[in-house]
Amino acid sequence: MSILGWNGADPEQDSGLLQPQDSLDQTDGVLDVLDSGWSPPDRPWAVGDWGTTHWEQITGQSLDARLAREWPEYLDEDDGDGLGDSRDTDGELLDAEVGDRRSGRLVDLPWGHPGRDLHARDVGVDGAGASAEEGAVHLVGDDAEAFDRRGEL
Repeated sequence: MSILGWNGADPEQDSGLLQPQDSLDQTDGVLDVLDSGWSPPDRPWAVGDWGTTHWEQITGQSLDARLAREWPEYLDEDDGDGLGDSRDTDGELLDAEVGDRRSGRLVDLPWGHPGRDLHARDVGVDGAGASAEEGAVHLVGDDAEAFDRRGEL
């Protein structure tokens, strides 16, 4: 009886998965390849786009229709109206309390900490990534002066 696999290779030596140091992909701080998770997109891409059916591919699309599908160019600077420039809406209110960086896995603060009910500590990427609740959390800086200027403290 042979201990080799069906193709003659040692199954423990040839698993088909590269270790992080042998791969050209970024590992995002995960040591084992099997620990990294995958998060599917929030919505399917290009399902409602023109050209997905056979009839649309054969008939083509007019220049006016193709130009209407292009997204308008948005300016990078703020126009000062207090609204964010989101597409297909009237705008969204700017919120200075929401941070730009996502957090990783969140853990409780030690017992006796005064803000233990309201605050958590970010320990970064851990294993298969953040849960849905942790993915919704964004990091906010400790800029108390910004809150004082708006009169919220």
